Amino acid sequence: MTNQPNGQTASRRYGLLLISHGSRDAEWVRLVDEAIAAARLPADMPVFGSFLELVEGRLIPDGIAALEGAGVTDLIVLPLFVSAGSTHIEEIRYALGDLAETRLPADLGPFPVRVRVHMGPTLDEDPTFLAEMVYNKLNELSVRPDRELVLLVGHGSAEQGFHARWRETLRETARCLRQLGGFAETDGAMLLPDQFACKVRAWRRRRPELTLLVAPLFLSEGYFTRRVVPARGEGLDYRYNGRALLPSPLLPRWIERQAQRLSGAPSTDYE
Repeated sequence: MTNQPNGQTASRRYGLLLISHGSRDAEWVRLVDEAIAAARLPADMPVFGSFLELVEGRLIPDGIAALEGAGVTDLIVLPLFVSAGSTHIEEIRYALGDLAETRLPADLGPFPVRVRVHMGPTLDEDPTFLAEMVYNKLNELSVRPDRELVLLVGHGSAEQGFHARWRETLRETARCLRQLGGFAETDGAMLLPDQFACKVRAWRRRRPELTLLVAPLFLSEGYFTRRVVPARGEGLDYRYNGRALLPSPLLPRWIERQAQRLSGAPSTDYE
């Protein structure tokens, strides 16, 4: 095929559908929208930021309808989720026809999609990138990294298979964060199943001399970062600023890279 301006081809037109969980908190949604808007994408690539739930008029079917109505032939789907261990990822893939069946009952779809679907990765495909996003939010807490322990706290999953992927996400992100920041120790804990207090107490016994920093591994700030994590850690000794991954200049660059890779567009189209 012959490449046309802005990375489209003679017979294909790519659209970008971004999917995040959604929230009733308008600030949560605003931070996601700002990250999407900051991505430098080809002018003729339609973009729709959609949500799994809770944001009226901007659910996944709304995004599909809008992009198909704009004349796209190919749909690039980027799930803005921290880990592929989220059960929602399988639901989304199944609903979009990218997966024949799910390991758990699916609440979504299938959706009537008339175009080709190109499924992108979750954020944990690149743990170095994810660690850098976390590290940028720890700067205001960290004083002496060589005397500090960072505990990443993610949503997690108790479901077989999904739990293992969440464990891998936390382990690899923690490993990259330790290398990046020069911390004495790094580790991860899930909220589902509830590992937070147990992990904190275990590290207190093992390395009592270290200052404990807790970093929430969530896309945007909201219910989990403001209420659940502090409640689970009540009475424990640690430092916490509640800052999620967004806002961050790194996520728009990640969106650009994935859109370029999945559309096959020249890098000059993203400059």
